Amino acid sequence: MWVLVVLAALIGFVSTLTTWVNRQALDTNSWTKASEALLNDPEIRSQLAAYMVNQVYDNVDVSGEIAKNLPSKYEGLAGPISAALRSPAEQGVERLLTEPRVVTLWVNANRVAHQELVAIVEDKNRRGVSTANGTVTLDLREIVVQLAEQLGLSGNLVSKIPEGAGQVAVLKSDQLSAAQTSVKAIKVLSIWLVVLVLGLWALALYLARGARRATLRNIGWSIVFVGLLLLVVRRVGQNYVLDAVTTPQTRLAGRSVWLIGTEIIGQIGTALIAYGLVTVLGALLAGPARIATRLRTWLAPTLNTRQGVVWGVAAAAYLLLVLWGPTHALRTPAGILLLGALAALGLYSLRRETLQEFPDAVHGDGPGLAARVEALWSRRPRRPAHPRHETTGSSPRESAAAEIERLHALRTAGAISDDEFQRGKERALA
Repeated sequence: MWVLVVLAALIGFVSTLTTWVNRQALDTNSWTKASEALLNDPEIRSQLAAYMVNQVYDNVDVSGEIAKNLPSKYEGLAGPISAALRSPAEQGVERLLTEPRVVTLWVNANRVAHQELVAIVEDKNRRGVSTANGTVTLDLREIVVQLAEQLGLSGNLVSKIPEGAGQVAVLKSDQLSAAQTSVKAIKVLSIWLVVLVLGLWALALYLARGARRATLRNIGWSIVFVGLLLLVVRRVGQNYVLDAVTTPQTRLAGRSVWLIGTEIIGQIGTALIAYGLVTVLGALLAGPARIATRLRTWLAPTLNTRQGVVWGVAAAAYLLLVLWGPTHALRTPAGILLLGALAALGLYSLRRETLQEFPDAVHGDGPGLAARVEALWSRRPRRPAHPRHETTGSSPRESAAAEIERLHALRTAGAISDDEFQRGKERALA
């Protein structure tokens, strides 16, 4: 069974990576949300402002335009003035990038750009995305023009910004075929790898006759391991990528880009750890441990005879969990159905076990709340009682027998342990 569990864990790790790519890179809503988060990061916003100003300076003779407005004897100052204006211009653009109107412009541009880019890699309509000169590009010229206007540049100067300004190369045309193949593979693998993992788990449980609880526990720990591995890969990958593609000046911005771009990996890893721990706890609850046995004893009367109450409470709790939506799976129809089915299967298995283990347990039988409190109270050390006369007319032997019988009923119901029963019996006979 270990072979199947380990194989499922390895495939599950690959599946989470394909799911991340599918959700982060190919989902327009996730991409748009990430683009807004990028713009809200100070380091990234600073780098973007510098890029926008560079686009203006690279495509317009700012120094020449300034010289035209200076007296002839001061035309030599145009260069220094132009250079001196660069830093204030970057600061001004950075402030502009925080304004709601510009943020909306940025988000909408990214949304449209991503929709068109996905259309290309999925081999659909290419309208709106340029593939000229062998390169797939996204046009940010409109943003550059509007920011230039906001900086107070004259209309004549802004009109001189060429059509090619703000063009960002996204994908080389010779890479397009490979990208389209990769996207198709990711779309398929992100679904079928999950199905394969679930099938391997089901097969492992089916073959583990007599050891299914232990196998379920191992599956839970394997899920936890995959979640931890994802978090480690995200952390280690950050250092590798930053060392490979950033400079000392852009390292902070690169780190922010990595954290935002891999946020979904962190979410998946955390969710897997939570799911795995819940699975482990479920396996332990079905096990022979003393606390698990006591808990099943306590739940058995309700589970055995009040199915409506049990399923109603479970359904209400699950609906509240769905409304909370702490994980992505609880915010998608497929995930809600899958996790709901697994939760129902776990509850069904627990009830089946209590029916086999405690077939005579009926709601209302066994110790009530008062008996449980009395059992807990009996654990406290007590001072020897002073002898006093009996007023009820019962003999000490009859009182001791009644006490021992009561203690025996509590032990049978699991409210007290064998040691507590023995101590209570000795006190009754003293």
